Amino acid sequence: MVTTIVLAYLLVVLAIGTLSHRLFRGTSEDYFVASRTIGPIVLLMTLFGTNMTAFAVLGASGEAYHVGIGVFSLVGSAAALINPVIFLFVGTRLWRLGRRHGYLTQVGLFRDRWESRSLGLLLFVALVGLIIPYLLIGVMGAGLSLEAITDGAIPRWAGSLVVCAVVLAYVWSGGLRGTAWVNTFQTSVFMSLGIVTFAVIVDKLGGLTTAMALVAATTPDLLIRGDAITPWQFLTYTCIPLSVGMMPHMFMHWLSARSAETFRLSVVAFPICLAVVWLPSVLLGVLGRIDFPDLEGTAANSVLIEMVGHYAPGVLGGLLAAGVCAAIMSSLDSQSLSLGTMFTEDIVRHYAAGHRWSERHQIRLGRAFVGVVLAVTFVLAQILDQSIFALAIWSFSGLAALFPLVAAALFWRRSTRQGAIACVVCAVSSWVYFLLRSGGDPGYTLGEAGVMPVVVMVAISTAALIGVSLLTPPPGPRAIEKFFGSVGCRSV
Repeated sequence: MVTTIVLAYLLVVLAIGTLSHRLFRGTSEDYFVASRTIGPIVLLMTLFGTNMTAFAVLGASGEAYHVGIGVFSLVGSAAALINPVIFLFVGTRLWRLGRRHGYLTQVGLFRDRWESRSLGLLLFVALVGLIIPYLLIGVMGAGLSLEAITDGAIPRWAGSLVVCAVVLAYVWSGGLRGTAWVNTFQTSVFMSLGIVTFAVIVDKLGGLTTAMALVAATTPDLLIRGDAITPWQFLTYTCIPLSVGMMPHMFMHWLSARSAETFRLSVVAFPICLAVVWLPSVLLGVLGRIDFPDLEGTAANSVLIEMVGHYAPGVLGGLLAAGVCAAIMSSLDSQSLSLGTMFTEDIVRHYAAGHRWSERHQIRLGRAFVGVVLAVTFVLAQILDQSIFALAIWSFSGLAALFPLVAAALFWRRSTRQGAIACVVCAVSSWVYFLLRSGGDPGYTLGEAGVMPVVVMVAISTAALIGVSLLTPPPGPRAIEKFFGSVGCRSV
């Protein structure tokens, strides 16, 4: 039954992606940014769906199983406050610049802003390296979920492969428009099914009050912040959501908006949507300690699936499996497409400018790179055994360390090419250093105070950008006029 429901859901997703192809205009701009025609509802749903990966559904519940309800305040509440601000002040400005100058990728925008080919190549490599762990979250989560919820009828490798194949099919067919349509549908699915699943499980536990009392009787530390999360760790986690400003897939969706006013619904409704997903995931992770008290390490990634299998088998279990697939694919598609777009626009077209690439060839190259990215990610997912929460936190930390770059590009005229390059080098170097030193532990902190390394990384990259910019000649008037004219700086 569960397997049948999942397969039926995947067929529906494929059908939606295929239907979107009928509106395909045959141009690279249409394939990569949907000809900048996405309206407010679709933009909200695809931005949220793209942001809510297996990290929010499986990673949050798995981490809450170990740490407690403080996980929501660490990431969920911070994102609810910071992400809309970035949408408003960064997303709208990037949209205007993209609309005015025809940008399809952030690499192209930054390369143009500081008139540096070297910066563009360096940033491309950095972004691909930081997004791969993010992609792994989806592929690993897909295999884990389908294996657990079907009692092994779909092996982990097969679940990962099927999801990758479905994503590749509709991304290949519909580009960003197909991705946005599918994400709108999938976001609606996993939000509604998440609420239903939470209500069913809590009801079978005797109500939320009774269930929390059971947790309090055995593991009361899970219901308070306690010693697992220090005040400084709590405070410095707020830097993590800055990563939204440098995510290639978020940038791509921002560029697809019909107008600047399209962003307003996302600014207002994003925190509400986030709470609808994060709160049930965190609470179910905590409640998982009642019936599954002995899950260790990465095994906690499947606690939500285990609870569904225990309390809501059959049809509801199949529907939840479909919901988990929805959460996973709604981010996996955008991430892989964004890398394909950057490869086509910022590597092939830019460095092979003497070759006259047709629109058809550009689209083919983008599709091919998406296939390569998904294939590599699938292979890595079969080799690595890592916490989904850990992969997400370290990926976000690296992207957050690059946030000063977009802030300087949009708001600081005096920033220079050399300063931007120094920012990227320092961000990547500090990320690699702390990642190796921590061993991939998402709870790794600095000193007794418990400061998250992302704060130090952001501080280092910011200092490098400011210091080197002030020590080097200011940018020329052409770039300044292009990026800080009335259109580029106009407020919402």
